[in-house]
Amino acid sequence: MYPSCSAEAQLAQELDALRPSLAASYAAALSGARAAVLTRLWRALAHEPLPWIARREAVADGLVLRLVDGRRLHGPACDPFATTAYVTEVRLQGEPHDRPARLMTALGVPHGADFAVELDHSTASLALSRAGQPEPGAAVPTSSGEWEQRVVDGHPYHPGCRSRPGFSVAEQFAYGPEHRPVVRLGLLPVDDCLVRGEWPKWLRDGERPLVPVHPWQTEHVLGVTAQDGPDARPLMSLRTLALPYGGLYEGLHVKTSVSARLTSSVRDVSVGSVETALAVSAFAESIAARTDGLLHVTRTLGAASAHSPDLAAVLREPPEVYADTAAGERVVPVAALPLTGLPDSPAWSADFARLALTVGLRLLETGVALEAHGQNLLVVLAPDGSPRRLVYRDLADIRVSPARLARHGVTAPELPARIVTDDETALRRKLFGSLVAGALASTAGSAEALRAALAGAAGDLPRTPDAAALREAPLPTKALTLMRLSPRQPGDQWTLLPNPLA
Repeated sequence: MYPSCSAEAQLAQELDALRPSLAASYAAALSGARAAVLTRLWRALAHEPLPWIARREAVADGLVLRLVDGRRLHGPACDPFATTAYVTEVRLQGEPHDRPARLMTALGVPHGADFAVELDHSTASLALSRAGQPEPGAAVPTSSGEWEQRVVDGHPYHPGCRSRPGFSVAEQFAYGPEHRPVVRLGLLPVDDCLVRGEWPKWLRDGERPLVPVHPWQTEHVLGVTAQDGPDARPLMSLRTLALPYGGLYEGLHVKTSVSARLTSSVRDVSVGSVETALAVSAFAESIAARTDGLLHVTRTLGAASAHSPDLAAVLREPPEVYADTAAGERVVPVAALPLTGLPDSPAWSADFARLALTVGLRLLETGVALEAHGQNLLVVLAPDGSPRRLVYRDLADIRVSPARLARHGVTAPELPARIVTDDETALRRKLFGSLVAGALASTAGSAEALRAALAGAAGDLPRTPDAAALREAPLPTKALTLMRLSPRQPGDQWTLLPNPLA
């Protein structure tokens, strides 16, 4: 059943020893997990500027990729915005492949062997995540954090959607948000500590700050024993956890360092981001105030670092602060919207697209490009499910244009150099790639549904050059597979997808 020496087999062996009652569910979930990862990989092969693909040809029964070495790869027609697993097999020189890792190995491209390992682990971890889900009819989540834990499949378009190298089965159960664990945070006293903002009393040992630390980090990176801290629930990003409401903690979200490569990035917290955390937060809050209440940014309350990205933490307020829960409002991460039964009509999709694009384009015109993907962007829903306003969190990867700010009479504060740019292409890529080709596309689930949502909202969008580019130009999106196959080229790389409105 399992390829020898594969992550699928390794996880199966660990599962047999740790939780044998899930072994059958895991085995049953593997075919769907393979198709889900293969669908994401096929999207990349069909649309990213991979140097070993010479050309792409639409044929009667799908799509043919001609490789530079003369080989032929054939698969189904590709919907770049599909979120269902519709690719169950592709053929390389006539030989069928249903396992993404084996396909990548067979392609034999530079750095493909390492990426194949990630794909193998992504497939096995995804099957494990699906195997451990509650039976249908489980209680409906009541908080944004509970909705986050229902997002089982991870990134909707990244082939490494569940790649967690360095995490055993036991650690996935203990720390993976989709397994709904409670995680006991550690607390480490730091004598020489960089602190910004208010550092609460429960995070101090006399005069020494206590830095919250993830237990995986304590065991695998720091190699120290930490004091017992509060229990918390991991959110979608795994290294960010929600503390309980009431008492000392008031539902705070704690972003910790986890120096492991999850999906694409190593999830540590840079010293620079701690140094500027409060300034960036205050600036973003002031810009959000220009949206007439349509957008709120969760404030950064404090940040601390032991002058190392391996030991740092950021405290943020929870998104529920911006919902009137007594009146029946609820906050849901955009990535979880399809799990709520929304969108439930073309009109709802158009309303949501109108809200998101109005906010995003208004901020972009002012000079701030949000990275508004389904994890960073949350929506406040009315009791009837209609979208009322947005909440944005995690400011580490926004882009800020001093020139655009100046045109609106705003002086840019001192910000990290890496988020500052006046390059029009970079600003549009940041917003359009995350919001349109990411959050809106994955919520819609197909090119046709995305076209309908955008068309329903287009007439109400501001008449700006950015909005015109959104309507007429191809959609930028991160070339996620190219980035994993280009380990010596740091930073984002991009590709263009067909614009449903063009």
